Amino acid sequence: MITHSVTSTPGSGAPVVLRYALIPVHGYGIAVATAARMLDPEGRGRARVMAVGETIPYGAQPVLVADTTVYSARGVEEMLQRWGPLPKPWLVLVADAPAKPVAEARYLVRALEGRLAGVATLPYLPVLRAVKGPEEALEHKDVQTAAGKLRRAMERK
Repeated sequence: MITHSVTSTPGSGAPVVLRYALIPVHGYGIAVATAARMLDPEGRGRARVMAVGETIPYGAQPVLVADTTVYSARGVEEMLQRWGPLPKPWLVLVADAPAKPVAEARYLVRALEGRLAGVATLPYLPVLRAVKGPEEALEHKDVQTAAGKLRRAMERK
């Protein structure tokens, strides 16, 4: 993948390479904020949540972030139908409950895999319900473990 500098770290003047452009399927929340921080643990600007209508910078890997409901799987399907000539996005599925996704959601995601660069999953993280932000979430061992698995999954392809 080709990347280029898109901004600089505040105060340093050093270029930062945006590697992951996160696109929430159904709005911004703690799960999306934490996923972005998981992909950029040092906070250097390698991952950023895109604003609605914002153009994905050249060289950045698009990443759709959705929960594991049928509603979100349908949202992913609708986004992919309008995707156009952009690079295939990754899909990060964030478990919304401590159970596996319902069959219809699993089947729909499986059917969409050919239109995706890959699918990575985050387990249900109950601590996300009790933290003030992603930095606080990353202080917890289970979140750190999930972050490591997410980075390894996305970097191996």
